[in-house]
Amino acid sequence: MILRQLRDTEADTEAVREISRAAFSALTPGSTRRPTEAEDVFQRARAGHLATSDPQGCWLALQDGVPIGFALSARRESLWLLALTAVLPEYQGNGVGRLLLERTLEHGRGCLRGMITVSVDPRAARRYRKAGFTLHPTMKLSGQVDRSALLDAGELPVHRGTTGHLHLLDSIDRRLRDAAHGVDHGLMLRHYEELLVVDTMTGTGYCYRDGGTIKLLAATSRHMAARLLREALARVPEGTEAKVEWITAEQEWAVDVGLDLGLTVENRGYLALRGMRPPAPYLPSGGFL
Repeated sequence: MILRQLRDTEADTEAVREISRAAFSALTPGSTRRPTEAEDVFQRARAGHLATSDPQGCWLALQDGVPIGFALSARRESLWLLALTAVLPEYQGNGVGRLLLERTLEHGRGCLRGMITVSVDPRAARRYRKAGFTLHPTMKLSGQVDRSALLDAGELPVHRGTTGHLHLLDSIDRRLRDAAHGVDHGLMLRHYEELLVVDTMTGTGYCYRDGGTIKLLAATSRHMAARLLREALARVPEGTEAKVEWITAEQEWAVDVGLDLGLTVENRGYLALRGMRPPAPYLPSGGFL
């Protein structure tokens, strides 16, 4: 087996998509859900984006020239993050994931903080804990939004964000996690359905929504975060399942909003952190954290 840097090519980004689908399908046997075309497009675009922005942090494992695993990581100012890693099921348990993680951690050497969203796979949780990360259990909200509970829109104005808000978004990121998302916002703006922004004299915040999924939310107060989440869920198309993931215990405001709107809460994975507490009020993205 060899490891080489991931390239922004159709072959490499398609390998990332195929390995991801096989690895995560194995975690939910019997599930009939398959990624949508838009999700596949985004996954390939993210792989190419990170291979370009962080070539030293994105690696592909090959056995006899065939891709069997990958890891995508990035440095954003003082924060290292692992965006995604996966190994084909038939090669799991042989140290491939460990070697990929070690190589990406080298890219984060010198970073004060680290962040990873961890699936329900207990092997992943064990690997990240042994690497020095603290595992914060997370919750997931899902279900149909109760439209009758959306009568009170609240007093804070929420409007659609554009590229003109990028400096505002980065300033919120730095306040909450000491590092901006930077170039990642450009990709999210191109691929997620909408960006919502609150910008008032008393505080600021933003939220990405894609279909029924809340992708990333950050705000300078719990009140603003709750207002943004309520507005984002109100915009989920009727008949579409709403989903909010990676909710730590520090984000009770999000649980309260979800329960008020009829969503169901359940345990789901971990937020693995090193050198930091869970940012709050903040809902990380599984794609860019």
